[in-house]
Parts: sequence; C-alpha cells; structure tokens
Amino acid sequence: MGNSIVVLPTYNEADNIVEIINSIISLPVFFDVLVVDDNSPDGTSKLVHNLSIKHEKRIFIIDRIKKEGLGKAYKDGFIWALENKYDLVFEMDADFSHNPNDLVRIHENLNNYDLVIGSRYIDGINVVNWPLGRIVLSYFASIYSRIITGMPVKDATSGFVGYKIEVLKSIDLESLVFNGYAFQIELKFKSYLKKFRIKEIPIIFKDRIHGDSKMNGSIIFEAIYGLIVLRIKSLFKM
Repeated sequence: MGNSIVVLPTYNEADNIVEIINSIISLPVFFDVLVVDDNSPDGTSKLVHNLSIKHEKRIFIIDRIKKEGLGKAYKDGFIWALENKYDLVFEMDADFSHNPNDLVRIHENLNNYDLVIGSRYIDGINVVNWPLGRIVLSYFASIYSRIITGMPVKDATSGFVGYKIEVLKSIDLESLVFNGYAFQIELKFKSYLKKFRIKEIPIIFKDRIHGDSKMNGSIIFEAIYGLIVLRIKSLFKM
C-alpha cells in the first residue's frame, strides 16, 4: 500500500470503471484505489474484482449489499482508509466528470493545505456539457451555501477533494447525517469550523458520457434545508 488512496463510490459504472482506475494508477504520483460499490446490477463490482487480482496491492473494493447513497459510501470508504493507515485520502466521481490528471495538482497542494477542493467556480464557471438549468442550480447552490454557513468556499458541493488524514480523524464520520450534495458541504463545513487550511484549485468539470446522473429531487431538498440545520447546530454547538 502507498500513502494516498482515491475513494470511488459506484453504482452502475461498468462503462467507466476499468478505464478510470487504469487512468489513476498510471499517474506519475502513486495512488491506490478503493471502490465502494452499491451492489451495481451492471457488473461493476466484478470488473473491479478482476482488476484487483491483477493489482492486488493497489486496488480494493467494498461490496455493499444495497444502494445506500453517496454520503454513506464515502463514509465507509473514509473509515476503511483510516483503518488502513493512509496519510492522504481523495474523493472523486468514477464517470470522468473529474479528470484523473487533476489528482496530481490536488496532491501537490496538500503539501501546504489540509483540504484541497477541485473547484468548478473558483475561476469563473468551468462546466462542460451540462444543461443550463443544472449549471444554474449548482452555481446558486454554492452561493447559497456560502450565505448560510459563512464558509468562504466557492464550490462547497464539489465531490473532487483531497484530505490529509488528520482532517478525517478529527471528525466523527458516523455523525455525518447527509447523503447527497449536503454531505459534501457538511464535511467541508466541519473542517472549516475546526480551522483546517482549505484551498480551492480550478478544474474543468465535464458531464458524464456513459451512464446516468444520480441527481434527484430529494438530494436538492436535502441540500437546501440541510444547510440551515447545519448552521443552527454550529451556532449552538450541537
């Protein structure tokens, strides 16, 4: 095992998973990969298991028995990384919305910061092939999160993030309550409250080519009202 691991939550990513893993382990910086699969009916897990035999000390998988959501997948992955004593933990999408090459830049910035965010909005709006309505929703969700939480992060819903392990150790991961985009904001907000050094670097986000988006109405509802709950709890130290 190395000291850096990329956590990839998956559900029906058979069209992408082999290529994304091969892209990550071919980078000039050494990354292990942990896939957290929600019992994908398309055979994603089997493809990962086959790769893990070939790269037994670099590719790992957690097979969950049912679909439990993004936030729970990341929690399980982060806890696994803690138990296996990694120093740096990265999260990203498995569908090439995030460019694996940007992992190198995030990794480099962790030399000087505790949490590094691949940001779509730190340098304008860097989103490709999304419908206008979704761009507007995502962009204003980030503005909304800054207003409600007071956190100076322009892309709080970003799922492309690198953490020093000290950040994850300091947070009771089991206490995280949200499961969609609000999960991403919750983890960044708790890191911010603990005064960890946060850095955003610009990335270009591309909409997936294969597979379906996991966005739905309940995720949006959770993000809108979940932020208010987070802020209230922080004010009363709940």
